Amino acid sequence: MLFAFSIAPTTTDNADGSVSDAVAEAIAVVRASGVTHRTDAMFTTLEGDWDECMAVIKECSEVLLRRSPRVSLVIKADLRPGRTGELDGKVERLERALDQRES
Repeated sequence: MLFAFSIAPTTTDNADGSVSDAVAEAIAVVRASGVTHRTDAMFTTLEGDWDECMAVIKECSEVLLRRSPRVSLVIKADLRPGRTGELDGKVERLERALDQRES
C-alpha cells in the first residue's frame, strides 16, 4: 500500500514563513522508521502495510504538534494489499505506457 502525505505546522517563528525546519523533523521520523519512502517537493510517500505507515504518519503529527498548536495533514492512499515495490513499479509502468505511445 502507498500512503502519500503532506504535513506542516500552521504557525512558524521564521520571518519568511518557512516551515522547512519543522518539516525536516517530521522527515527525520520517516527516515528513522525504516519504512520504504520517497520525499519530493510536495509529499512524502510511504510503502508498507496500513498499521506501520499510519504509525509513522501519527508520529510525524505528534512531533509537529510539539512545535505548533495546529498542524495541517493531507493523506492520499493507494490501498492494494499484498502488492510490493509499487513506489517504483507504478512509475515504471507509466513510463512504459508513455514509451509505447511514442513508438
